[in-house]
Amino acid sequence: MTDISNAQILDLARKTIHTEMSALRDMEATVGDEFVEAVKIILACKGKCVVTGMGKSGLIGRKIAATLASTGTPSFFLHPGEAFHGDLGMISHEDVVLALSYSGETDEILKIVPFIHSNGNKLVSMTGKSDSTLAKNSDVHLNVGVKEEACILHLAPTTSTTAQIAMGDALAVALMKLREFTSLDFARLHPGGSLGRRLLMTVGNVMRSHDLPVVAPDCTATEMIHTISKGGLGLIVICKDEKIVGIVTDGDVRRAMERLKAEFFNIRAIDIATLRPKSIAPTEKLIEAEKMMTRNKVTSLLVSEDGEKLVGVIQIYDIKL
Repeated sequence: MTDISNAQILDLARKTIHTEMSALRDMEATVGDEFVEAVKIILACKGKCVVTGMGKSGLIGRKIAATLASTGTPSFFLHPGEAFHGDLGMISHEDVVLALSYSGETDEILKIVPFIHSNGNKLVSMTGKSDSTLAKNSDVHLNVGVKEEACILHLAPTTSTTAQIAMGDALAVALMKLREFTSLDFARLHPGGSLGRRLLMTVGNVMRSHDLPVVAPDCTATEMIHTISKGGLGLIVICKDEKIVGIVTDGDVRRAMERLKAEFFNIRAIDIATLRPKSIAPTEKLIEAEKMMTRNKVTSLLVSEDGEKLVGVIQIYDIKL
């Protein structure tokens, strides 16, 4: 094992990052009309965007296909070797093919190009050589060529795969914009994620609606402390004639105890309550509850169907599970 200092290790890291950053800057400056054409072809496609590639390009292709699929462009990855041995039937006439090969001479890719043409599919390629066989036989070619790999041997795909990922992300983002893909669309495709939960689920789905810590306006200090402790929400809700009057938090109680000392036990709940507290309807999405909490700098909201009758309590912890 080579003896190397911590400083040298960090220097290698910085050189790698710098090399890849420089390549991305070059690509930013040179991307042009061919990118626009590729986006238009994929956008006009009535089928799916079939992404294919071998080796490291194949791994990047899988990522690009997943990103496209999760951002509104139906897409899947097709292994070119498997495609040549029977899986070409997965490509329909309405699909567009995005082929990745840094050399542009990958045998497994070139073998399926004749089928792509005869099947009537548009072919968009992503290579590092604009004069390669794949580039010349594509409807649109996206150049992801780099001056050097970050690999110390200048052999392992490093800078080139970063360029491929960046180009794939650029395609996905442009297509998102053109499709007017929204955060709600994203949530529908990610129902199990945190964003999907906040955008799709309602306050009523997660609020606590049983054993609510409700007290009368003239509730004593001792009763307040007992109800807050038993309720487990860090607050009590003051109601009169089934209508919300105010709210008292455990912080309100502590501050009152410190301020009033011995006189504290003579007060009523209404004396230290926040009147007309913020509330939200059970039909509102969780993200709206989160926004309201952030805006008002609170961690709990009362839930009311009509702004008056208490039906539940929701806390920030219910939203960010």
